Amino acid sequence: MTYHVVIQPRAEWDIRTAALWILGQSGSRATALRWARNLRAKIATLKTSPQRCPIHPDSEVYGKEVRVLVYGKRRGVYRVLFAIRGDTVHVLTVRHSAQRSPAEEMGEDEPEGEGSWQAERD
Repeated sequence: MTYHVVIQPRAEWDIRTAALWILGQSGSRATALRWARNLRAKIATLKTSPQRCPIHPDSEVYGKEVRVLVYGKRRGVYRVLFAIRGDTVHVLTVRHSAQRSPAEEMGEDEPEGEGSWQAERD
């Protein structure tokens, strides 16, 4: 089965924010763009067998089973949190491994509205 992958607004915001941070740290636009392109390529692998990824320990915060895809190495490890609904994979957020857990941040800086995971949940 092939899944449709939808990157939710919060996850898009997370990707842009991380790429800007990488740009600031490296001073290289090419490095930041390469990181974002490679992350998106890793996310695209969720089109096939997203169940291969483990269930995230904070799944209960979202009220649904949330899985985690790990991207990066050493100090640059990011967690891509996503949920599977039918034939669609919803990428909910992208977090650096040093960031607080979703349970600790629930309710902060979360864009809501049309097209968001919360709006589609019910």
